[in-house]
Amino acid sequence: MTVHELQQEILRLKREKNICILAHAYQSQPVLEVADYTGDSYGLSVQAAKTNADGVIMCGVRFMAETCKILSPEKTVCLANPMAGCPMAEQLDLPTLQELKKQYPGYAVVAYINTTSELKTACDVCVTSSSALKICSALENDKILFIPDPNLGSYVAKQLPEKQFAFYHGGCPRHIVCSAADVAKARAAHPEALLLVHPECRPEVVEQADYVGSTTGIMAYAEKSDAKEFIIGTENSIVEHLSYACPEKRFYPLAVQLTCMNMKLTTLMDIYHCLQGSGGEEITLPQDVMQGAGRCIRRMVELGG
Repeated sequence: MTVHELQQEILRLKREKNICILAHAYQSQPVLEVADYTGDSYGLSVQAAKTNADGVIMCGVRFMAETCKILSPEKTVCLANPMAGCPMAEQLDLPTLQELKKQYPGYAVVAYINTTSELKTACDVCVTSSSALKICSALENDKILFIPDPNLGSYVAKQLPEKQFAFYHGGCPRHIVCSAADVAKARAAHPEALLLVHPECRPEVVEQADYVGSTTGIMAYAEKSDAKEFIIGTENSIVEHLSYACPEKRFYPLAVQLTCMNMKLTTLMDIYHCLQGSGGEEITLPQDVMQGAGRCIRRMVELGG
């Protein structure tokens, strides 16, 4: 089968079986082209909850599929490639968090959505990169333990000097590799380009950006901007997608290392096998995890809009 033939068969099967395909923005262009919805992890889960489809296929990583299941407990949710995980979501476990909470008594625990569902059961609220500032500002508690990404946490903390923050020293292993030297090199190569970065990047990178925002925020900014050249400081698939969306503009990666291999695992053939019932993994979670993580996620919806 050619790529086009495989895409057409996937589109036929999803209509026949009433399946909704969700694709995170870091997926490949061929995968995005067969998806019903594309976007960030939280946005995809909200769309899944709204759809009338009987089942959902998540083209992303495991914590995204878990969030989708929590918000759509009545739907069958499958992760297209069961090996697709998130190193940041997996770097902090529940016992370690319980020890952290003992070190910071009285702190509200704010979890980045890039965490496991089990971890969310011990947190007060979770946030996305686009809602973190609004939610942390809205919390009555003026002491916040932000997990697991200290870069996003520091970005928020600088804008909320009236609050006291503590951090777990984790982070995205892809975004964290970018340095001020990478910025200098990219700007030297493309002096007219604007630098758009994700707040998961190091502070030394974020401080030099022309725009800082979520993946969807970066894409929207680039599409609406009058500028013609952009250096993209997030996962390198966004360079590809923006090039398709805005062929009259030029997009450059901040660093070659900004490539998430977990996101690259999912292929069209994974989706095809999932639709046939011979691939993927159906997501199931214990009831206590569904309830505990659901409380954390619903609070995010309440405070973040």
